[in-house]
Order: sequence, then C-alpha cells, then structure tokens
Amino acid sequence: SMIRVRIKYGAVYHEINISPQASFGELKKMLTGPTGIHHQDQKLMYKDKERDSKAFLDVSGVKDKSKMVLIEDPLSQEKRFLEMRKIAKTEKASKAISDISLEVDRLGGRVSAFEMVTKKGGKIAEKDLVTVIELLMNELIKLDAIVAEGDVKLQRKMQVKRVQNYVETLDALKVKNS
Repeated sequence: SMIRVRIKYGAVYHEINISPQASFGELKKMLTGPTGIHHQDQKLMYKDKERDSKAFLDVSGVKDKSKMVLIEDPLSQEKRFLEMRKIAKTEKASKAISDISLEVDRLGGRVSAFEMVTKKGGKIAEKDLVTVIELLMNELIKLDAIVAEGDVKLQRKMQVKRVQNYVETLDALKVKNS
C-alpha cells in the first residue's frame, strides 16, 4: 500500500513512493538524496501549509498523486551550522586539554622522582627543579588560553589544579634543597 507523491523543489519535480502511514519527517529524509538538502533544513508545504515533521501523511490528507512543495529553510540551516561549529570548538578544546594532561602526567613523573630523591636524603640540582617548574608553568599558560564550557571547563580546572599542586611541591623541594 504505497502512494506516489510529487514534490516540487525549484523547477524540478521529484516523485517519491512512500507508505501513507509515514511521517513528513520520513519523507524529508527520503528527499535529502535527490535534493541535497539536509532533512532539518527542509520545509514541506502541503495544501499551502507547512507540515510538521512528526505529522503523518495519511492523517494530513495526503493521498496517491498528491503534490507538495519543498522549500529550503535558511534559518534552521544556520542554526545547525552554528551548533556544528560549537561542537567542533568543544572537541578542539577537549583535545587540547587531553594533550596538556599527557604532558602534565610526564612532568608529574619527574616531580615524583625528585620527591623520592629528597626522601632518601639526596640533593637535586636547582637548575633541574627550575626547568620542570618552567615547563609546568608553560602548560598552565596553555590551559589559560583554552576557552571552554561545561564538562570541558571542569576538565581544564582539574588540570590547572594538578599543575599548581606540582609547582607547589617543587617549590617546597626547592626550599628543602637549599
């Protein structure tokens, strides 16, 4: 029990075979291929009214050989584009924090090694301590440059705390050492 609907887009007609129990949203998804318009950026007009994606064809009175008009919705296209940019920005910030985290882990290993040397009564060259402190401060600067929201902001805050704790530990070792 399929019906054939004709959809006019610009000067072109597209004929689609679809179940009458399908929704306008399903029809929009089927039109994505032939029109090249994302289903969320489509407005389907039937009997001069825009139809909601959740509305069903048969309930709206669509029958075999019914005609519709497809219009591209620039507003929803722009909204979707902005959302995609926001997601990309968040992913970029998250990746940057992850990279910094790996470097902080590596430097944290050096801090632990210094602590072990000090506990065993050994001395650490002041230059080595200062170098690791500078490297940690560079990571802190990188973290400050990251603009983030939500979970990513929380991740950044945690990394800042870690770096600050390592720097404090190194400062204490510097005092013990001298």
